[in-house]
Amino acid sequence: MHPQRYLLKFYYIGKKKYHGSQRQHRVLTIEDCIIKALKEKCYINTIESSGFEVASRTDKLVSARGAVFSVTTEKRPILMEINTALPREIGIWAHATVPTNFLSRFNALQRHYKYIMPIIGLKKYKNIDFKLMQKACDILIGTHNFSNFAKKDNSVSLNKRTIDSIKMRITSDFLIFDFKSRAFLRQQIRRMLKKILELGVGDITYSDFLELFDSSKSISYQPLRPDGLILWDIIYPENIKFKVDKKSKERMLSFFSEQEEKFVLKNFLFKLLRSHNNY
Repeated sequence: MHPQRYLLKFYYIGKKKYHGSQRQHRVLTIEDCIIKALKEKCYINTIESSGFEVASRTDKLVSARGAVFSVTTEKRPILMEINTALPREIGIWAHATVPTNFLSRFNALQRHYKYIMPIIGLKKYKNIDFKLMQKACDILIGTHNFSNFAKKDNSVSLNKRTIDSIKMRITSDFLIFDFKSRAFLRQQIRRMLKKILELGVGDITYSDFLELFDSSKSISYQPLRPDGLILWDIIYPENIKFKVDKKSKERMLSFFSEQEEKFVLKNFLFKLLRSHNNY
């Protein structure tokens, strides 16, 4: 079989043992596991010869539902075969054929992230101004210099990005944000949300928030915690058709169900312990 380039869609859970998604020296990452599985199942020999590339990088403890990597191989992908060489918290569930020169990172049209914030963590604040938080979301949409909303990175020369949309949704248990853009700066979403939350609880004023758009000033602060962030999906041109593998999808959903049951029980345990505090 002649070499063919593929896009493969995969999920992962950002456990503590993984130092983010991107390959690094002497520490375990999500990419390390995928590359090892591809080599073990004889899909690639080396990273260089296969043109292996991941479309989006995430920090430690960040998870993904629809991450994507591209690879060139002579072997037609059988996703469950690759998945047998992966831990349960990582799995490939769809693939598409693409032209030889297709790059998963630079040919992506849009990246969609979700951030999940538990309402219980906000109960210590009184009178949260959700309308003002929504106003902040709205003003972030469009093209801006986001240098004060991102981690300082000397390898990035241009800090302008265009945000397509930001949506905020409130449920009984969570505050859920959806961010869509072709590309984000490092920690951009978590830093934007840090300031949106500070604005909502009254720690900063709206004028303070607007000051962050002034790139002549350097404003330092820590981002929100990473474990609430999920790389939800990556969008490609309409002619790229992903085929979902039924067994791989079942494997993924089965793992999600098991984890959901595990954490629902643990969540209820602590809720029960907290409610009976008459010691």
